Amino acid sequence: MATLRQLEYLVTVVDCGSFTRAAELLHVTQPALSHQIRALERTVGGPLLERLPRGIRLTPMGRAALPHARAALSDAERLQAAARRTAGLDGGELEVATVHSVSLGPLPPVLKAWRERHPEVRVRLREYPHAEQLRAAMAAGQADLAIGPVPDGWEGPVRELGVEEFTVVLPSDDPLRDDPLRDEPLRDGPLRDGPAAPRVRIADLAGRAWVHYAPGNGLAELLDRVCAEAGFQPRIAVRTEQTAAAPLLAAAGLGPALVPANILPPALDALLLRPDPPVRRTLAAYTRTRPDRLTTAFADLLAAQVQV
Repeated sequence: MATLRQLEYLVTVVDCGSFTRAAELLHVTQPALSHQIRALERTVGGPLLERLPRGIRLTPMGRAALPHARAALSDAERLQAAARRTAGLDGGELEVATVHSVSLGPLPPVLKAWRERHPEVRVRLREYPHAEQLRAAMAAGQADLAIGPVPDGWEGPVRELGVEEFTVVLPSDDPLRDDPLRDEPLRDGPLRDGPAAPRVRIADLAGRAWVHYAPGNGLAELLDRVCAEAGFQPRIAVRTEQTAAAPLLAAAGLGPALVPANILPPALDALLLRPDPPVRRTLAAYTRTRPDRLTTAFADLLAAQVQV
């Protein structure tokens, strides 16, 4: 059976790109490091690394094994942290992973409340532009808790938090302000806590050039899908890598933007329209295995405070 030391050695060699640098970082001799890697290769039944004149490269077996090695090391670190927290030896650290829109919208007040209740517990926040990147990070053991869209086929515990609503942002003087639809509230209620939101058919915006998101941002795929369902492909006025910039660019007149309603700046001078039909996604908190008491406490606070 592979040992944690052998897995640590493998990951370090890969990250350093050479046995020499890895041995220096690990404070072991290069022969001892090579011996442990060969022992690991015997255990798994084949070569993991190809020794090159200048460096190393992973074999196909090594590429398959590396994510599991990283996950095992992360799990071991969290096991030690959870044991310390349970024993009350120190406050420990809670690692929370999420997508950009959640870290901009519902998460900050939750973190504030958590800090007030548990000032001794450090929170490490990992943010990802795409829900699949979030899922992959959680599967690799890089966080204690993930917060984002419900992951398809996730085998670990999943706790739904609520439905995230999206809105279309336009400049405050946009001609759609006088559209007859603005006086017809959407049948399912108000936008956030304000008055009934005016609505707009996405198809009516087919001729516009949009504020779009950079490739790799999950909201880029969502916008493309919503527009495709309305029968068109959006023209692009500008692409932004920053989710928070989209409503500001739209308010400045660059084009309509589709954004989560919970990230809108409170004083944004813009026309806010509810898509008809509504655009929504369900958010959830999920873990790889049954969460420890501290992670459960954070999830409980999250479920009580998040309003999406």
